Amino acid sequence: MEAAPKEDLSLVAETLAGNQLSFQLLVERYQARMFALVRHYTRNPVEVEDIVQDTFLKAYTRLPGFQQQSSFYTWLCRIAINTALDFLKRCGRNPVRGAEDPELSLGADEGAAGRPRTSPAPAPDARLERAEIARITKRVLDELPEIFRTVLVLREFEEMAYQDIADVLGISIGTVESRLFRARAKFKDKLLALHPEFEEGWS
Repeated sequence: MEAAPKEDLSLVAETLAGNQLSFQLLVERYQARMFALVRHYTRNPVEVEDIVQDTFLKAYTRLPGFQQQSSFYTWLCRIAINTALDFLKRCGRNPVRGAEDPELSLGADEGAAGRPRTSPAPAPDARLERAEIARITKRVLDELPEIFRTVLVLREFEEMAYQDIADVLGISIGTVESRLFRARAKFKDKLLALHPEFEEGWS
């Protein structure tokens, strides 16, 4: 398990010693990434703001329990995702749609391991603007069950290592691999159903 960045650990220690400015530095370092992460769960700017603020508040109050077995960012991501899902559930917008757990139908060693890494989106068509590509990607992601969407977001957008994803979600690396394999397949199926013009560019 990767050690937390030394500077983050120093800021955490200073915060626990009573220096609130040190925690503010952590907020400033990671708030942009938290906003980007939470936007995968809601596009409402007020809701995004509330969730991110709640995430940092929870992180501050739970800081004494931070075990430093993973990076501060990984720990913060776990809090942000759980906070976003809890918020949507309270609002009656449960993003967790029915989906079989892939580990029930795939062996733990089956999945993305040993396969070339592919992006969830194919090479963009020259006729489509970047904003349109982003809109299409967001629409397809929104239709994925949360069990697949979150692992895809963490890998493809946050570019997290498999071990970090496993730490965030509290699952094994084998489970991360199999979920990614299924998530990419489901993303491709939904994308091509909506936009068959991408078929030729998919590899």
